[in-house]
Amino acid sequence: MRFTAADAPPDNAARLVEFLSAGLHGDMEWMAERVAWRADPRAMWPAAQSVVVLGLNYGPTDDPLSVLAQPDRAGISVYARGDDYHDVVKKKLKAVAGFIAQRFKADVKVFVDTAPVMEKPLAQKAGIGWQGKHTNLVSREFGSWLFLGSIFTTVALPPDDAEPDHCGNCHACLDVCPTDAFPSPYRLDARRCISYLTIENKGPIPREFRAAMGNRIYGCDDCLAVCPWNKFASAASEIKLAAREELKAPRLVELARLDDASFRALFRKSPVKRIGRERFLRNVLVAIGNSSEAALAVEAERLLDDPSPLVRGAAVWALSRLMAPEMFENISRRRSTSEMDESVRAEWISAGAL
Repeated sequence: MRFTAADAPPDNAARLVEFLSAGLHGDMEWMAERVAWRADPRAMWPAAQSVVVLGLNYGPTDDPLSVLAQPDRAGISVYARGDDYHDVVKKKLKAVAGFIAQRFKADVKVFVDTAPVMEKPLAQKAGIGWQGKHTNLVSREFGSWLFLGSIFTTVALPPDDAEPDHCGNCHACLDVCPTDAFPSPYRLDARRCISYLTIENKGPIPREFRAAMGNRIYGCDDCLAVCPWNKFASAASEIKLAAREELKAPRLVELARLDDASFRALFRKSPVKRIGRERFLRNVLVAIGNSSEAALAVEAERLLDDPSPLVRGAAVWALSRLMAPEMFENISRRRSTSEMDESVRAEWISAGAL
């Protein structure tokens, strides 16, 4: 926990405007809304005097990149393997905010990714850590694994010193990115980021990024996991953030068979549930197409008849990667092109079957 004044972090507005003007936020239109609020906490709440920034460790117990060597399994980002951090962090924030309100007779507002608040620049200004070259927060004590939340309050609290940048000449996070999502240090092109593609992106995964996704079906930890500062990290102690056994490296064949009810049951209390079954299966099918596991073609072929065009289109791509050309063409001949959704037809055409 650290404290900072509720004024704008240095260069925050300029960097945000540059990011948005370049279109690096992709389809995340909500980022372009209320820019003034994001740039300056007092623009959102003029009465605010201080911001209490809290970081909660969610460090993994194992190497989060080890699943990438298991092509028949699915990689789920560390932060999404346990309970939804929004709920866990907010409960803790409310307890601290309640103390502040009572002790200082002050007004408080609590935020965990739920308002136009830029937590990472505030966290650096408050001394929690610094924004690394991958734009994520890095802590000397916890490495890459911190959830952030903030409490705005009308009481003036003594501010802590900002945390300086400790990246030095290291660029491991930039080098490891599978999709080259960093045009330069400290600058992210979200449109190329696997976390964006698998979570925020609502349409088909752009073809140029599918192979690079590998078996990552929800988020990506590569740039976080390779940071040398993780040598100081420790496993999370909050039990609700512990990875569920069934989400550590689930089998693709089992995920491909999830209907809506079983999807919701498996990801109950998990942030994964928010993307819905359609986008989830889209991601699973891309992983199946990258698996080189011919046995998984059965699952992809079955999903050619899924009610969702998004799922059907991803199934076409997966089959085109797993099947011999003549077998794939035989399947395509049995499909009625007149009844195809336009996006699904585009996948068949791209695969050379129509």
